[in-house]
Amino acid sequence: MRKLWFHPCGNFSNRYEQEITIFETDFGRAAALLGMVVLFTLVPFMTGPYVLYVINIIGITSIAAIGLNILVGFTGQISLGHGAFVGVGAYAAAIMATSLSFPFWIAVPVAGLVTALVGMVFGMPSVRLKGLYLTIATLAGQFIIEYILVHWESLTRGTMGIILPSASILGITIEGDRSFFFVIFISLIAMTYIASNIMRTRYGRAFIAIRDNDRAAEGMGIPIFRYKLLAFGVSSFYAGVAGALLAFYLISISTEPFNLGLSVEYLAMVIIGGMGNIAGSVFGATFITVLNEVLRWLTDFLMNAGILEGFQLNVAPLRELVFGAAIVLFILFEPRGLAEVWRIIRSSFRLWPFSY
Repeated sequence: MRKLWFHPCGNFSNRYEQEITIFETDFGRAAALLGMVVLFTLVPFMTGPYVLYVINIIGITSIAAIGLNILVGFTGQISLGHGAFVGVGAYAAAIMATSLSFPFWIAVPVAGLVTALVGMVFGMPSVRLKGLYLTIATLAGQFIIEYILVHWESLTRGTMGIILPSASILGITIEGDRSFFFVIFISLIAMTYIASNIMRTRYGRAFIAIRDNDRAAEGMGIPIFRYKLLAFGVSSFYAGVAGALLAFYLISISTEPFNLGLSVEYLAMVIIGGMGNIAGSVFGATFITVLNEVLRWLTDFLMNAGILEGFQLNVAPLRELVFGAAIVLFILFEPRGLAEVWRIIRSSFRLWPFSY
């Protein structure tokens, strides 16, 4: 009897374990392993200092973006204070490293826990507020934290900033872009793995149920306030870890970067990368960081070259103009973000010639 050969034309799972697996195929697992080998063996040794610096910033930003996606994309709680929470993590790590002499490997996770507690305090209004009102409440949190960081000079040293000691792990000093590359991306892989597994547990299912319909979730027996508060805590923990890594990487920190504009950027990363998608957070962080660098270079080039002589005041806001246009275009033409684009491309190759 002739044996028939069938080609897959879609996703089919007959066990729950297959549905929640992180990598659907052996090829996906092999590709991920190969990608990590290339990442750690080629990238830090074949790129220049500037490119490696940008890559490191992408790694740190991705950790914070994953945290915000857990809150916004998976739980449906809009936040405009994520940039301030990154600042809390940065200052918590800096204060522990300078005033309390905490080592790097302790200061980073503890800074995440401190930020989680702060995030849960500002997440308490979520029990009665949602939508626009919750957004305004988190915006107020952004301004409150900014004010504290600037004016509590006895703790944060105000606008003078804090200079951190060199980071070290088990007596090994971490200095320079290359050394921090390994620390940052090992942390990113670990945090991504943790976030992916959280979404596969009952906590992640509860987050998604609250996002879809919080009243129906409450009717099913889910304590929505407890889970909303947990979502704020987990999101803020990721922001705190990212802020702590950023503080040690940059050696010195000040209050200027952790403003409302940074919070809007993180929200844009989630929207452009893909809401409710862990990989989309990394895509969005990469897109926004690279876009910022390209626009910064283009603005400086146009102003220094005198190509638009007399129009410098109009060229200066070019970064904000393109940044806003990118968000609007993604919302209009691909609301699921870059993660959906990647899914379509991946499925087209895997299911060819039945790419529908």
